[in-house]
Amino acid sequence: MSGGDEQTLRARLERLLAADLTKVSESEPLSVRARQLAKQYDPTSSMQPVLRTVHHFACTGGTLLGKCIAVMPCVRLLSEVDPLSTMTRLRAFAPMDLAGLAAMSSRPLDDAGLVRIFLAGLDVLARDSRLEGRDLVLRDHSHSHFCFGDMRFDRPSLRDILTPHYPLLSLLWVRHPLDSFLSLVRQNWVRFEPATIEEYAGRYNMFLDHYAELDVLRYEDFVTAPESSMQRVCSILQLAYNPDFQALFPARSLSGDSGRSGSVISLRPRRDIPDGVRNMLADAPAYRRLCLRLGYAPDVDSPPILEQDSR
Repeated sequence: MSGGDEQTLRARLERLLAADLTKVSESEPLSVRARQLAKQYDPTSSMQPVLRTVHHFACTGGTLLGKCIAVMPCVRLLSEVDPLSTMTRLRAFAPMDLAGLAAMSSRPLDDAGLVRIFLAGLDVLARDSRLEGRDLVLRDHSHSHFCFGDMRFDRPSLRDILTPHYPLLSLLWVRHPLDSFLSLVRQNWVRFEPATIEEYAGRYNMFLDHYAELDVLRYEDFVTAPESSMQRVCSILQLAYNPDFQALFPARSLSGDSGRSGSVISLRPRRDIPDGVRNMLADAPAYRRLCLRLGYAPDVDSPPILEQDSR
Protein backbone atom coordinates (compact mmCIF):
# COMPACT_ATOMS: atom_id res chain seq x y z
CA MET A 1 0.00 0.00 0.00
CA SER A 2 1.44 3.39 -0.95
CA GLY A 3 1.88 6.23 1.53
CA GLY A 4 -0.95 8.17 -0.11
CA ASP A 5 -3.26 5.19 0.12
CA GLU A 6 -2.42 4.75 3.81
CA GLN A 7 -3.21 8.40 4.54
CA THR A 8 -6.50 8.22 2.63
CA LEU A 9 -7.66 5.11 4.48
CA ARG A 10 -6.50 6.46 7.85
CA ALA A 11 -8.36 9.73 7.22
CA ARG A 12 -11.55 7.86 6.27
CA LEU A 13 -11.36 5.72 9.40
CA GLU A 14 -10.76 8.76 11.57
CA ARG A 15 -13.82 10.49 10.08
CA LEU A 16 -15.98 7.44 10.65
CA LEU A 17 -14.79 6.89 14.18
CA ALA A 18 -14.76 10.59 15.14
CA ALA A 19 -18.55 10.46 15.35
CA ASP A 20 -19.75 9.36 18.76
CA LEU A 21 -20.63 5.86 17.57
CA THR A 22 -21.09 4.69 21.14
CA LYS A 23 -24.43 6.51 21.03
CA VAL A 24 -25.53 4.54 17.96
CA SER A 25 -27.26 1.20 18.29
CA GLU A 26 -24.91 -1.77 17.90
CA SER A 27 -27.21 -3.06 15.17
CA GLU A 28 -26.79 0.11 13.11
CA PRO A 29 -24.83 -0.88 9.97
CA LEU A 30 -22.54 2.19 9.88
CA SER A 31 -21.23 1.66 13.38
CA VAL A 32 -20.69 -2.04 12.72
CA ARG A 33 -18.84 -1.34 9.50
CA ALA A 34 -16.70 1.39 11.06
CA ARG A 35 -15.58 -0.93 13.84
CA GLN A 36 -14.85 -3.68 11.29
CA LEU A 37 -12.68 -1.25 9.33
CA ALA A 38 -10.86 -0.17 12.46
CA LYS A 39 -10.08 -3.77 13.38
CA GLN A 40 -8.97 -4.68 9.86
CA TYR A 41 -6.85 -1.57 9.18
CA ASP A 42 -3.12 -2.25 9.20
CA PRO A 43 -0.99 0.28 7.30
CA THR A 44 1.94 -2.17 7.18
CA SER A 45 -0.10 -4.94 5.54
CA SER A 46 0.52 -5.82 1.90
CA MET A 47 -2.35 -8.31 1.77
CA GLN A 48 -4.84 -8.03 -1.05
CA PRO A 49 -8.41 -6.97 -0.20
CA VAL A 50 -10.92 -9.74 0.47
CA LEU A 51 -13.27 -10.28 -2.47
CA ARG A 52 -16.72 -11.87 -2.39
CA THR A 53 -18.08 -14.02 -5.23
CA VAL A 54 -21.58 -15.38 -5.89
CA HIS A 55 -22.04 -18.25 -8.35
CA HIS A 56 -25.32 -19.35 -9.92
CA PHE A 57 -26.93 -20.46 -13.18
CA ALA A 58 -29.14 -18.23 -15.31
CA CYS A 59 -32.85 -18.09 -14.45
CA THR A 60 -32.31 -19.11 -10.83
CA GLY A 61 -33.25 -15.80 -9.19
CA GLY A 62 -29.64 -14.67 -9.05
CA THR A 63 -30.52 -11.10 -9.97
CA LEU A 64 -32.87 -10.93 -6.97
CA LEU A 65 -30.06 -12.11 -4.73
CA GLY A 66 -27.67 -9.63 -6.34
CA LYS A 67 -30.04 -6.72 -5.73
CA CYS A 68 -30.46 -7.70 -2.09
CA ILE A 69 -26.70 -7.96 -1.61
CA ALA A 70 -26.20 -4.62 -3.39
CA VAL A 71 -28.29 -2.77 -0.78
CA MET A 72 -26.24 -4.05 2.13
CA PRO A 73 -24.12 -1.32 3.77
CA CYS A 74 -20.84 -0.47 2.06
CA VAL A 75 -21.26 -3.03 -0.75
CA ARG A 76 -20.07 -2.44 -4.31
CA LEU A 77 -21.49 -5.21 -6.52
CA LEU A 78 -20.36 -6.04 -10.05
CA SER A 79 -23.05 -7.93 -11.95
CA GLU A 80 -22.40 -10.82 -14.38
CA VAL A 81 -18.61 -11.08 -14.35
CA ASP A 82 -16.66 -13.54 -16.51
CA PRO A 83 -13.46 -12.30 -18.20
CA LEU A 84 -13.38 -15.30 -20.56
CA SER A 85 -17.01 -15.24 -21.64
CA THR A 86 -17.44 -15.72 -25.37
CA MET A 87 -20.98 -14.33 -25.19
CA THR A 88 -19.68 -10.75 -24.99
CA ARG A 89 -17.90 -11.25 -28.30
CA LEU A 90 -21.27 -11.28 -30.02
CA ARG A 91 -21.50 -7.52 -29.45
CA ALA A 92 -19.80 -5.22 -31.92
CA PHE A 93 -19.95 -2.07 -29.76
CA ALA A 94 -18.23 -2.08 -26.37
CA PRO A 95 -16.24 1.17 -26.06
CA MET A 96 -15.57 0.83 -22.32
CA ASP A 97 -14.70 -2.87 -22.36
CA LEU A 98 -10.94 -3.09 -22.93
CA ALA A 99 -10.78 -6.88 -22.66
CA GLY A 100 -13.77 -7.30 -24.98
CA LEU A 101 -12.22 -4.95 -27.52
CA ALA A 102 -8.98 -6.92 -27.33
CA ALA A 103 -10.86 -10.18 -27.87
CA MET A 104 -12.59 -8.72 -30.94
CA SER A 105 -9.57 -6.84 -32.29
CA SER A 106 -7.87 -7.37 -35.63
CA ARG A 107 -5.37 -9.58 -33.77
CA PRO A 108 -7.40 -11.10 -30.92
CA LEU A 109 -5.71 -11.59 -27.58
CA ASP A 110 -5.55 -15.11 -26.10
CA ASP A 111 -7.18 -16.11 -22.81
CA ALA A 112 -4.01 -15.47 -20.81
CA GLY A 113 -3.86 -11.90 -22.10
CA LEU A 114 -7.56 -11.33 -21.36
CA VAL A 115 -7.06 -12.56 -17.80
CA ARG A 116 -4.12 -10.17 -17.31
CA ILE A 117 -6.25 -7.22 -18.47
CA PHE A 118 -9.07 -8.29 -16.16
CA LEU A 119 -6.80 -8.68 -13.12
CA ALA A 120 -5.10 -5.35 -13.76
CA GLY A 121 -8.42 -3.51 -13.83
CA LEU A 122 -9.76 -5.46 -10.87
CA ASP A 123 -6.69 -4.55 -8.81
CA VAL A 124 -7.53 -0.85 -9.17
CA LEU A 125 -11.18 -1.42 -8.31
CA ALA A 126 -10.46 -3.69 -5.35
CA ARG A 127 -7.93 -1.33 -3.81
CA ASP A 128 -10.10 1.74 -4.34
CA SER A 129 -13.06 -0.11 -2.82
CA ARG A 130 -11.00 -0.93 0.26
CA LEU A 131 -9.86 2.68 0.59
CA GLU A 132 -13.50 3.78 0.41
CA GLY A 133 -14.44 1.24 3.09
CA ARG A 134 -16.49 -0.82 0.64
CA ASP A 135 -16.86 -4.59 0.24
CA LEU A 136 -16.45 -5.66 -3.39
CA VAL A 137 -18.80 -8.45 -4.50
CA LEU A 138 -18.56 -10.13 -7.91
CA ARG A 139 -21.65 -11.87 -9.26
CA ASP A 140 -20.30 -14.58 -11.56
CA HIS A 141 -21.82 -15.17 -15.00
CA SER A 142 -21.59 -18.95 -14.71
CA HIS A 143 -23.95 -19.37 -17.67
CA SER A 144 -21.11 -18.30 -19.98
CA HIS A 145 -18.91 -21.11 -18.72
CA PHE A 146 -21.28 -24.02 -18.22
CA CYS A 147 -24.31 -23.41 -20.43
CA PHE A 148 -23.14 -21.64 -23.57
CA GLY A 149 -21.98 -23.86 -26.41
CA ASP A 150 -19.44 -26.60 -25.86
CA MET A 151 -18.12 -27.18 -22.38
CA ARG A 152 -14.49 -26.08 -22.11
CA PHE A 153 -12.84 -28.10 -19.40
CA ASP A 154 -9.51 -26.35 -19.93
CA ARG A 155 -11.02 -22.94 -19.28
CA PRO A 156 -10.72 -21.47 -15.77
CA SER A 157 -13.76 -20.16 -13.95
CA LEU A 158 -13.94 -16.75 -12.34
CA ARG A 159 -13.06 -18.25 -8.97
CA ASP A 160 -10.13 -20.16 -10.50
CA ILE A 161 -8.81 -16.86 -11.87
CA LEU A 162 -9.21 -15.01 -8.57
CA THR A 163 -7.99 -17.66 -6.11
CA PRO A 164 -4.22 -17.16 -6.63
CA HIS A 165 -4.53 -13.40 -6.18
CA TYR A 166 -7.20 -12.65 -3.55
CA PRO A 167 -8.65 -14.04 -0.34
CA LEU A 168 -12.18 -15.09 -1.32
CA LEU A 169 -15.53 -15.50 0.41
CA SER A 170 -17.98 -17.28 -1.87
CA LEU A 171 -21.38 -18.94 -2.01
CA LEU A 172 -23.37 -21.06 -4.44
CA TRP A 173 -27.01 -20.29 -5.30
CA VAL A 174 -29.37 -22.85 -6.83
CA ARG A 175 -32.98 -23.27 -7.85
CA HIS A 176 -35.10 -26.25 -8.81
CA PRO A 177 -33.58 -27.27 -12.17
CA LEU A 178 -36.96 -27.76 -13.83
CA ASP A 179 -37.99 -24.18 -13.05
CA SER A 180 -34.72 -22.70 -14.29
CA PHE A 181 -34.81 -24.87 -17.44
CA LEU A 182 -38.38 -23.77 -18.19
CA SER A 183 -37.25 -20.14 -17.95
CA LEU A 184 -34.30 -20.83 -20.26
CA VAL A 185 -36.69 -22.34 -22.81
CA ARG A 186 -39.05 -19.37 -22.51
CA GLN A 187 -36.18 -16.89 -22.99
CA ASN A 188 -34.74 -18.91 -25.89
CA TRP A 189 -31.48 -19.22 -23.96
CA VAL A 190 -30.90 -22.94 -24.42
CA ARG A 191 -27.64 -22.63 -26.38
CA PHE A 192 -26.17 -26.09 -25.95
CA GLU A 193 -26.59 -29.45 -27.69
CA PRO A 194 -28.57 -31.54 -27.24
CA ALA A 195 -31.09 -28.96 -26.03
CA THR A 196 -32.58 -31.25 -23.38
CA ILE A 197 -33.13 -31.09 -19.65
CA GLU A 198 -30.89 -34.15 -19.33
CA GLU A 199 -27.97 -32.26 -20.92
CA TYR A 200 -28.77 -29.28 -18.71
CA ALA A 201 -28.71 -31.50 -15.62
CA GLY A 202 -25.33 -32.89 -16.62
CA ARG A 203 -23.91 -29.39 -16.92
CA TYR A 204 -25.54 -28.38 -13.63
CA ASN A 205 -23.85 -31.32 -11.90
CA MET A 206 -20.48 -30.26 -13.35
CA PHE A 207 -21.10 -26.77 -12.00
CA LEU A 208 -21.86 -28.18 -8.53
CA ASP A 209 -18.78 -30.41 -8.66
CA HIS A 210 -16.60 -27.43 -9.59
CA TYR A 211 -17.81 -25.47 -6.54
CA ALA A 212 -18.30 -28.44 -4.22
CA GLU A 213 -16.54 -26.74 -1.29
CA LEU A 214 -18.92 -23.76 -1.17
CA ASP A 215 -22.01 -23.20 0.96
CA VAL A 216 -25.20 -23.78 -1.06
CA LEU A 217 -28.30 -21.59 -0.74
CA ARG A 218 -31.58 -22.38 -2.46
CA TYR A 219 -33.79 -19.79 -4.12
CA GLU A 220 -36.91 -21.43 -2.69
CA ASP A 221 -35.62 -21.15 0.89
CA PHE A 222 -34.72 -17.50 0.30
CA VAL A 223 -38.12 -16.42 -0.99
CA THR A 224 -39.87 -18.37 1.77
CA ALA A 225 -37.79 -16.84 4.58
CA PRO A 226 -36.04 -13.73 3.21
CA GLU A 227 -34.80 -12.27 6.50
CA SER A 228 -33.09 -15.36 7.88
CA SER A 229 -31.79 -16.30 4.44
CA MET A 230 -30.27 -12.86 3.88
CA GLN A 231 -28.67 -12.99 7.30
CA ARG A 232 -27.05 -16.28 6.27
CA VAL A 233 -25.82 -14.70 3.02
CA CYS A 234 -24.25 -11.85 4.97
CA SER A 235 -22.70 -14.28 7.44
CA ILE A 236 -21.07 -16.34 4.67
CA LEU A 237 -19.80 -13.28 2.81
CA GLN A 238 -18.99 -11.36 6.03
CA LEU A 239 -21.10 -8.36 5.08
CA ALA A 240 -22.91 -5.95 7.38
CA TYR A 241 -26.63 -6.74 7.36
CA ASN A 242 -29.32 -4.18 6.49
CA PRO A 243 -32.71 -5.27 7.88
CA ASP A 244 -34.48 -2.90 5.46
CA PHE A 245 -33.23 -4.69 2.33
CA GLN A 246 -36.72 -5.79 1.24
CA ALA A 247 -37.85 -2.18 0.98
CA LEU A 248 -34.68 -1.11 -0.84
CA PHE A 249 -33.87 -3.84 -3.37
CA PRO A 250 -36.59 -2.92 -5.95
CA ALA A 251 -34.82 0.38 -6.62
CA ARG A 252 -31.64 -1.40 -7.71
CA SER A 253 -31.08 -2.07 -11.39
CA LEU A 254 -28.76 -4.90 -12.41
CA SER A 255 -27.95 -6.61 -15.68
CA GLY A 256 -29.56 -10.00 -16.21
CA ASP A 257 -32.94 -9.01 -14.78
CA SER A 258 -34.93 -11.23 -17.15
CA GLY A 259 -37.39 -13.02 -14.89
CA ARG A 260 -40.76 -12.17 -13.38
CA SER A 261 -40.26 -8.78 -11.83
CA GLY A 262 -41.86 -7.56 -8.63
CA SER A 263 -41.19 -5.58 -5.48
CA VAL A 264 -42.20 -8.35 -3.06
CA ILE A 265 -40.05 -11.39 -2.35
CA SER A 266 -42.32 -14.42 -2.62
CA LEU A 267 -42.44 -17.88 -4.16
CA ARG A 268 -43.88 -17.81 -7.68
CA PRO A 269 -45.99 -20.62 -9.14
CA ARG A 270 -44.25 -22.90 -11.61
CA ARG A 271 -44.57 -21.96 -15.25
CA ASP A 272 -46.63 -24.18 -17.54
CA ILE A 273 -44.66 -27.20 -18.70
CA PRO A 274 -44.66 -27.64 -22.50
CA ASP A 275 -45.32 -31.14 -23.83
CA GLY A 276 -41.80 -31.25 -25.23
CA VAL A 277 -40.29 -30.77 -21.77
CA ARG A 278 -42.69 -33.32 -20.24
CA ASN A 279 -41.49 -35.82 -22.81
CA MET A 280 -37.88 -35.10 -21.85
CA LEU A 281 -38.66 -35.83 -18.19
CA ALA A 282 -39.91 -39.33 -19.02
CA ASP A 283 -36.33 -40.58 -19.31
CA ALA A 284 -33.98 -38.22 -17.50
CA PRO A 285 -31.86 -40.03 -14.87
CA ALA A 286 -29.29 -37.21 -14.59
CA TYR A 287 -32.10 -34.74 -13.91
CA ARG A 288 -33.51 -36.94 -11.16
CA ARG A 289 -30.08 -37.37 -9.56
CA LEU A 290 -29.54 -33.61 -9.67
CA CYS A 291 -32.87 -32.93 -7.97
CA LEU A 292 -32.12 -35.38 -5.18
CA ARG A 293 -28.62 -33.97 -4.77
CA LEU A 294 -30.08 -30.50 -4.14
CA GLY A 295 -33.03 -31.65 -2.03
CA TYR A 296 -35.70 -31.13 -4.69
CA ALA A 297 -38.56 -33.38 -5.74
CA PRO A 298 -38.04 -34.44 -9.38
CA ASP A 299 -41.73 -35.18 -10.01
CA VAL A 300 -43.55 -32.21 -11.56
CA ASP A 301 -46.72 -32.69 -9.52
CA SER A 302 -44.94 -32.74 -6.13
CA PRO A 303 -44.01 -29.74 -3.98
CA PRO A 304 -40.60 -28.55 -5.18
CA ILE A 305 -38.67 -29.17 -1.94
CA LEU A 306 -38.43 -32.62 -0.39
CA GLU A 307 -39.51 -32.89 3.22
CA GLN A 308 -36.17 -34.55 3.99
CA ASP A 309 -33.44 -32.37 2.52
CA SER A 310 -31.01 -34.78 0.88
CA ARG A 311 -28.26 -32.28 0.10
